[in-house]
Amino acid sequence: MTDVYLLPIGTAALLFPALAFVMFVPTAIVLYRRHGVMTRWRLLSLYGGVYYALTAFCMVIVPLPKPSVDVCTNYPTFAKPQLTPGVAFSDIWKEAHHHVTLDALILHNSAFWQTVFNLILLLPLGVFVRIHFRRGLVAATVAGFAGSLFFELTQYTGLWGLYACPYRLFAVDDLIVNTAGAALGWAAAGPLARALPALDALDDRALAPLADGKVPFGRRLMALLLDVTGVALLTPFIAVAGYSVLGAETALLAPPIAFALWFVLLPWLTGTTPGKHILRLRLVTPDGGRPSPARLALRALILSPVLLLTCLGGGTALSLAASAVFFGATASTDPSILNEVASQAQEVAYRLAADPVTGLVLLLPPALCLALIGFFGRVIRRHPQGLGPHETRSGIRNHALPPTRARIRPDAPAQADPQTPATVAAADGSRQGG
Repeated sequence: MTDVYLLPIGTAALLFPALAFVMFVPTAIVLYRRHGVMTRWRLLSLYGGVYYALTAFCMVIVPLPKPSVDVCTNYPTFAKPQLTPGVAFSDIWKEAHHHVTLDALILHNSAFWQTVFNLILLLPLGVFVRIHFRRGLVAATVAGFAGSLFFELTQYTGLWGLYACPYRLFAVDDLIVNTAGAALGWAAAGPLARALPALDALDDRALAPLADGKVPFGRRLMALLLDVTGVALLTPFIAVAGYSVLGAETALLAPPIAFALWFVLLPWLTGTTPGKHILRLRLVTPDGGRPSPARLALRALILSPVLLLTCLGGGTALSLAASAVFFGATASTDPSILNEVASQAQEVAYRLAADPVTGLVLLLPPALCLALIGFFGRVIRRHPQGLGPHETRSGIRNHALPPTRARIRPDAPAQADPQTPATVAAADGSRQGG
């Protein structure tokens, strides 16, 4: 019986690192925009919730039937949903063979443990609603019902059409027990919610040292990575346009033109780059004015080695990722591709072993990029005002706009739990989570 649960848990553990990597940039953008800072506690809480949600979803759908299995023939009784409440308790009584003993009703009663599992499945959701979002019992109950309904519909639709027929049963008892589990989780989390500080209070504590105008290095780095990505995407369009209008020779000018447009012209006209605009940052002079083109050009020139190496390293990583996706999609329809990819990978490995210099050359751009980012990071952290060489030389600063979420006053006491009605109004501004 334990194998039925270990397989979904193992599947979620394998999928989570890839999911965490894909969602990191969007998560960082949302947190920086809403809260002004990305604390490790908020990130840990959010990723913990995502890992739990992925595990719960895998519990509902894994193991998947093999493609060779005809689910319509093998699971004919699952085609009709079970809409009668109380069937789960009838199954427990039948499984006990009408014997009122501890062994028959609980210890060796698979129907009982299935009901307990359904109760536990969404119990962490209630805890998450109370601890992370600081919401009440009604919100936890609604979230539990919505999550359970999504799971049951996923089962009833055969994984949303992936299978011709359902391979698991839609049962209204599961809906009821799952929802009750979320409400129970909210209630059980009361002592923990009162003991733990609110995430908003932790955000305020992290923002306190930045009251003098400093911007977190991670926020600036994220904006820089978005800008580099934008330049990398803009360059091919400029190259194609130049080739079509002026000839092939102008295609070589596409990178510097894209660079100048993105890091000089746009900040001069709008006061910020697109990446910094997304992160709610502006470029200003020490007196708060808009920088001149000369200052912006000097700043971009100092940053150009980092930007160039980031483009090269990022382009290499994107190429490898795109190749992996392409070969994976192709291999699903043509298994012979796997053999070809394996032989090519073996040949590349042999050549790198025979000529290690080639491998070092390929790794040089990303290695230098990381080294330069680390150097800039150390310089920024050591500077009294948190400024880098490109800022001290050009006289351009980053100015952070207020977070999009309405915050409580810094001197207001943080409310740790929305349970007491008297604190609801005072803590209303601190309950916007995530």
